[in-house]
Amino acid sequence: MATGRSFAEFVKDKCYNGLYQTAEDYVNENWESMDLYTRNVHRIGSAEMIDATIERVYVRDLPEMRVAFEVGMQLEIDVKEGDYHYDESDQCYPWIRIYCEGDLSCGLDDWEIIRVEPYSKKSAPPNSLSDALVPYIPYDQLDKVATEFLKEHYPAALKVTPYGQPPVSVDPLALADSLGLTVKQQRIREDASVFGQIYFVETDAEMYDANEGKTVTMTIPGKTIIFDPQMYLLRNLGSVNNTIIHECVHWVKHRKVFELEKLYNAEASNISCEVVGGAASAVARSATEQMEKQANQLTPRIQMPAEPFKVKAKEYIARFMRESNARHENEVMEQVITALETAFGVSKQAAKIRLVELGFDAAIGTYTYLDGHYVKPHTFRKGALKVNQTFSISAQDAAVERFINQDLRKLTESGDYLFIDNHYVYNAPLYVQHDEDGRLDLTDYARSHMDECCLVFDMKITSKVGEEYHTACFLNREDSNITFELKFHNGYQNAPQERQVAMRKKQQEEDLAIRKQMTDDPEQCMDLLLKWRGMKYTDLGDAIDRDPKTISRTVKGETTPKVETAALICFGMHLPPCISFKLMEVLRCPLSPVNPAHQWISEALYIKYPEPIWAIREYLAPYGVEI
Repeated sequence: MATGRSFAEFVKDKCYNGLYQTAEDYVNENWESMDLYTRNVHRIGSAEMIDATIERVYVRDLPEMRVAFEVGMQLEIDVKEGDYHYDESDQCYPWIRIYCEGDLSCGLDDWEIIRVEPYSKKSAPPNSLSDALVPYIPYDQLDKVATEFLKEHYPAALKVTPYGQPPVSVDPLALADSLGLTVKQQRIREDASVFGQIYFVETDAEMYDANEGKTVTMTIPGKTIIFDPQMYLLRNLGSVNNTIIHECVHWVKHRKVFELEKLYNAEASNISCEVVGGAASAVARSATEQMEKQANQLTPRIQMPAEPFKVKAKEYIARFMRESNARHENEVMEQVITALETAFGVSKQAAKIRLVELGFDAAIGTYTYLDGHYVKPHTFRKGALKVNQTFSISAQDAAVERFINQDLRKLTESGDYLFIDNHYVYNAPLYVQHDEDGRLDLTDYARSHMDECCLVFDMKITSKVGEEYHTACFLNREDSNITFELKFHNGYQNAPQERQVAMRKKQQEEDLAIRKQMTDDPEQCMDLLLKWRGMKYTDLGDAIDRDPKTISRTVKGETTPKVETAALICFGMHLPPCISFKLMEVLRCPLSPVNPAHQWISEALYIKYPEPIWAIREYLAPYGVEI
C-alpha cells in the first residue's frame, strides 16, 4: 500500500513558483487596501513581500478531469513607516486566497489562476474533494447523489412505472457501455477472492487461467471492467450486477483519485475489489477505504432508486397481503423481497437492506441467516430496535452470553425464557406453541410482537472490516469471515402481557411446590415426578427409548447412571430447571462446569426442556454432544 497521495503537496511542488509570483504581484498592486496590521509602524508608507507559504489547499470537483483548487497562502510582508517623523519598519503576516483551475489528465500543466482575494475563514465549498481527491458524500446525501448519477447516465431507471408493471431495472452492461467501458469475464484469482477490477489504463496484469490451472500475464485494455464468472456459481446474478455497477461507480466518482496516484506512480493501473468487502490498490489505505465505502453505499441506491423502489415495495406488500389474507406485513415480506430481487436484478440481501433503509422495518426480521438456516420472518413495534440490535442470536452465542452474563442467566435459569428458533422468548402460551412435529415454535402473535416477548442483544463486529459493512452484516449475518460480539442488552426489557406473566408465575409456583417435595431419595423423587407428569416408567421408557426396567434399576441405585442418561430422564419428563438440576443431583450426576459436553447439556436443561427428545438431540449435535 502506498503512502497517502496528497493533492496539496502536488500543488505545492507543481505550482509554487507561479503562486508566489501571483502573490507578489497582488501585494504590489493592493497593499494599500489589504488592511495590514503592525505594532511598530504608525502609518505604512510601503510594503514588500519577502516570503509566502502555502498553508491550505481546498479542491472542488469539476466536469471530466478538471478540478478547481483554492490555495490559502500566508505572506510575510515587510512594511516601512510612511510618517517622516518616524523611521520604523516591521513585518506582518496576512493571508490571501488564490482561486485556480486545471486538468489532472495533463498533470495540471494547464493550470491557471482565476482570481485572488483576501483570505476569510469559511468551510470548504460544495462538491469538495478530500486531499486524496475522494468526493465528500455525507450519508444523508447518498440518495441524492445516486439520483444525480442516474439522471446523467441512466435516467430511465428513475421512472415510476404504473401499477402492475415491473420497474425499469439498471442493465449493468448498458450502463457500462454508456460510460465507454468494456465489461469482460475473466477468472482473476484461483480462490475467487477478487470478484471485480476496473482498469483505467492499458496494463499487463496477472490473471488466473482455469484451462492451464495457473496464473498468467494478460494485457488488459484501459477502461475495462473485469469480473470473475465464478460469481455466478458462488453467489447469484444480483451479485454480478452489483459488481459491474460497483466498478462503474469507481469510474465516475474516483477517476481523479487514480489520476493523482498516476502523478506519483506511473505504474498504477486499476482498482481491485475483494470478496471481503474492501478495495485493494496502490492507493493509500484511507482513500481506498473511503472509495470502497462510497461504491458500496451508492451501488444499491443506483440499482434501487428510492422513489421507484418504495412504490413497488408498497405495491407488492399490498398485493401479497391481499392474496394471502395476511394480517401483518412480516407474513408476506419473504415474497416481497423475492419479488423485488427479481424486479430490480439484485440479491435478496440487497433488497432487504434497501427496504430497511427506506423505513420498511418489517423486513428486518426476514431472511436472517443463523446456524445454517434462515430464521422465520418476524416483526416488532417500529423503533423497538436500534440498527446494531437484534432479537436473533446463534445457539453458540446464546450459550456463551448466558454463561458470562449474570443478568441473562438470572432471566433464564427459572425457565422464564426458552431458546426457540434462535430467540430467547418468554415462556407463555401466547408466545410459545408446539408445531405439528412436536417442536416448540413461536406463535404467529409472537412473531408479530417480538418486542413484547423476546430479549434484545447488542451487536458489534469484531473482525477487521470497514464500518460501511456494518448495516449489511447486522441485517443479514450470512455465513462469512465476519465475526460478531453479541451482548445481552440489560435494561432494554420487553413487556409481556400481564395475563401471560400471571400464567407464568402460576406455573413457577407449581414447579417450586414440586421442588420442595423432593428429597434426596431417588425413588421418592421419581415417583413424585412421574405422578406429577401423569406418567409411568413404561411411558418414560417410550419417550426416551430406554427399557423401563433399566430406568428403574438406575433410580434404585442398582446401576450408576451416566450424566447423559440422567439428563435424558429429565428431558423425557420435560422437567423445568429448578427440578431437573435437583434430580441430577439426587441421581449423583452433577454437571461439571469445566466439561464442555456437560455445559451444553446444562444449557439444554435450562432453555430446551419442553422440546421433544429429537429436537434436543438436534440442538446438541453440532457441538458433539450425544444423549
